[in-house]
Amino acid sequence: MAMTMQGEVTLPADRAAVWAALNDPDVLKASIPGCQELEKISDTEFQAIAKVAVGPVKATFKGGVTLSDLDPPNGYTISGEGQGGIAGWAKGGATVRLEDIEGGTKLVYDVEANVGGKIAQLGGRLINGVAKKYADEFFGNFAKILSPEESAA
Repeated sequence: MAMTMQGEVTLPADRAAVWAALNDPDVLKASIPGCQELEKISDTEFQAIAKVAVGPVKATFKGGVTLSDLDPPNGYTISGEGQGGIAGWAKGGATVRLEDIEGGTKLVYDVEANVGGKIAQLGGRLINGVAKKYADEFFGNFAKILSPEESAA
């Protein structure tokens, strides 16, 4: 089952800081919902383990993530593939573009993903809703990490 999602988010940091964070395994691990492990294998490859729940189906996905079409600090393509045992599999990618705006950086994303197995049997509306929730959670976590700390008065 294929799905697509587009969106944009405004981040309170300059483009260089956002670019650095998008390539930092610790920031990504803290931002990805359910991420248990994220290990940098090379400058463009990561191995990941994440626990996800889609409706009644809960699974631990293990897989790899690859960065390509690198255009620092303007964007890249991120693609990945994971196996979730009997729950199924997921693979897909996203094109990420960064643009300077007043007060920070605009991150624009365009996602294409496919899922199969038990997860695919749950239906498109549920899967798309969960995917949107996870994307919103990721960008919320990512924006918090990039936000300047409130100074103690």
